[in-house]
Amino acid sequence: MSAAPPEATPPAPAPSAAASLHVRHRAVMPEWLALYYREPLELTHGEGRHVWDVQGRRYLDFFGGILTTMTAHALPEVTKAVAEQAGRILHTSTLYLDRHMVELAERIASLSGIPDARVFFTTSGTEANDAALLLATTHRRSNQILAMRNSYHGRSFSSVAVTGNASWSPTSLSPLQTLYLHGGVRSRGPYAALSDGEFIAACVADLEDMLGQAHGNVAALIAEPVQGVGGFTAPPDGLYAAFREVLARRGILWISDEVQTGWGRTGDHFWGWQAHAASGPPDILTFAKGIGNGMSIGGVVARAEVMNCLSANSISTFGGSPVTMAAGLANLTYLLEHDLQGNARRVGGLLTERLRAIAAGLPVVREVRGRGLMAGVELVRPDGSPAPEAASLALEHARERGLLIGKGGREANVLRIAPPLSLTVAEAEEGAAIIEETLRQVQHAEGKERP
Repeated sequence: MSAAPPEATPPAPAPSAAASLHVRHRAVMPEWLALYYREPLELTHGEGRHVWDVQGRRYLDFFGGILTTMTAHALPEVTKAVAEQAGRILHTSTLYLDRHMVELAERIASLSGIPDARVFFTTSGTEANDAALLLATTHRRSNQILAMRNSYHGRSFSSVAVTGNASWSPTSLSPLQTLYLHGGVRSRGPYAALSDGEFIAACVADLEDMLGQAHGNVAALIAEPVQGVGGFTAPPDGLYAAFREVLARRGILWISDEVQTGWGRTGDHFWGWQAHAASGPPDILTFAKGIGNGMSIGGVVARAEVMNCLSANSISTFGGSPVTMAAGLANLTYLLEHDLQGNARRVGGLLTERLRAIAAGLPVVREVRGRGLMAGVELVRPDGSPAPEAASLALEHARERGLLIGKGGREANVLRIAPPLSLTVAEAEEGAAIIEETLRQVQHAEGKERP
């Protein structure tokens, strides 16, 4: 009797479209170009507060491409403006007049609060901060910069040099001498136990002490009103006003990095600096991300005296392009006409309170913080130390349930929640319910692994 023939080995399943693209990505992209998720997502389209992946699955978007889809995905007013302008002319450069550029600059100058303001457009927040540092160091004839610990200002050589978060600072080589101050993180560090007033006083004393160690002139302080990559941390209101009093006596400029906090995202204010408004507006303000709603726009606003201090020629090939300026104008108009700042305050307040209620019974959550539609959920181990593995697990579980969120913090242990500013109450409740399920699952995993 002959033996039965061996069973045929079933063919290996074909890789998914996203998995195949991931292999190709790794073959040609740098290793340090991070991707979210164990199985990275390829997103193909979006509408409103939702996006779809290549397999057709829909997700509620609570991160907006790193706080960049500010109003909504595929906002008709913006897509129409882009299409119409693209049908006329795509590119001219700053060597030619552009009506959209002038109109958007006029509106931003007026909204900035900076007197006699001038606006220079770039293509990103990194480039905007780079330009601001060039202006400040040239105007003050100094390469000394004050920056905040735990800060992030971009990935160019100069912006890395003022980034106070080691996870995002790949080199110690620098064209600048940077002095790092306390104050950007309220609930950790040597001053965490102090009252708000005592905290501000201690940080001002630290600033005074640091200036005593500087060599002659200091050019500027660059600071995010709410630290974005740092985990949505912020000082008590008024800290930068107190800093400004010290800086102004010495002629030191204040650069407010509004790349993530601008355009009403914090709800209470249009700009983050306005939480510290006792001292008036900053000397220089940088912006990017949300103004283009996905189009590549950044920029600098500064007093004319500061902006005009450059003595050499300068242009921007792609900054202020006709298409991006048309998009920015349409997006800003929509934001203002629909009071999205007010929506961020109302819906963001509801979302944050819901998150705090969820966190109250979960030891894995150390703190829920934020303003408007800019909330951070800090995760810790049972011993109180940062839990980056819990944050990574939370991203995976949230994705499985159809929600996209981000993460940040110095130890990558903070969930970053920043939906488009048109978020509805129903969508906020839906997202909060998913986050609650996610955090309970993460808490269960933490309990099992660390009894």
